[in-house]
Amino acid sequence: MKDVLIWGRYGNYGPDYPRNRVIESVLRELGCTVRRFLPALSATADLEYALRRGPRPDLVWVPCFRQRDLAVAARYARRHRLPLVFDPLISAYDKQVNEKRKFAADSAQARKLLAWEARLFNLPDWLIADTEGHADYFHATHGVPRERIRVIPVGAEEALFTPQPWPDKAPDAPLELVFFGTFIGLQGVDVLTQAILQYEGPPTHWRLIGEGPMKAECERLLASLTRGEGPSQVSFEGWGPLAELPGRLASADAILGIFGTSDKALRVIPNKVYQGLAIGRPVITAATPAFPAELRASEDHGLFWARPGDAGSVCAAVGRVHEARRELSKLGRAARARYDAHFSNDVIRARLQELLTDAAPHPR
Repeated sequence: MKDVLIWGRYGNYGPDYPRNRVIESVLRELGCTVRRFLPALSATADLEYALRRGPRPDLVWVPCFRQRDLAVAARYARRHRLPLVFDPLISAYDKQVNEKRKFAADSAQARKLLAWEARLFNLPDWLIADTEGHADYFHATHGVPRERIRVIPVGAEEALFTPQPWPDKAPDAPLELVFFGTFIGLQGVDVLTQAILQYEGPPTHWRLIGEGPMKAECERLLASLTRGEGPSQVSFEGWGPLAELPGRLASADAILGIFGTSDKALRVIPNKVYQGLAIGRPVITAATPAFPAELRASEDHGLFWARPGDAGSVCAAVGRVHEARRELSKLGRAARARYDAHFSNDVIRARLQELLTDAAPHPR
């Protein structure tokens, strides 16, 4: 049994961000004691922990997005000869330069940001990546030795995202496809919007759930389809309690993933894909290197593939879902089986167990 100290202020996402909840839950299943330390100030967190007389843990874990907590967590860990793990989930440099394009890649600001983050990413004994693509990126861009990067998928909260009963619908009912997310460019909602506008196949109901910066433009472009004109019917829904989401997805015939073309979009598997597979629904998403080659090789596993950035290929994938309509419940079971094999909490548990086994005091 290990005493794991989660060290970080969590930022805007809070301690209950799905990735953090899954990791902490699985650590507890492995018999670990998990404690959270949310310092008042990142820069003096080690002094605060000492003043609180915090007990000495066996391992320090800095949660996702908390680059700003990493330097002082490393200072504490080194002082006490403790192993340190960081699970960034994203790169701040990648987000600001490649995704938001706030700085040009050759600008002084971008070089400074990369140098800052590369130094931080090389502090922990182990850096966690959610996909092999991100592991390769952290190695190539930030100079982290590949042997110090462990890949642990994001997965889903399986107590919540359980296989849902298949909806009882008339054979001629419109196919129901559900997108849920934060309406950002990474998700390719602009591509999805164009696909909905171009779609000319059998009747389809597109449900778009969530909020975000691109939602208003999507609503404007799809306004005529919210009245049910043509082969597509579109409805927009706001967020609700997370606990209600699986039930809201239960009527779906398939879940819509992401379709963006950015480098980051090609490296990530988003929450919606994990969650869609976990509830036992086929998923339509872009075929990217983030997915295991075995899954990209066919559509027999409950994943229907489109080309990133290609609205026409999204329409074609929807057409193939229509053609497979009598087999969708079988494909939904296959989707859950692939989730279990590649992304489940069992997979996360095995990889965390390997990490804990290797986490001797100050291994480097």
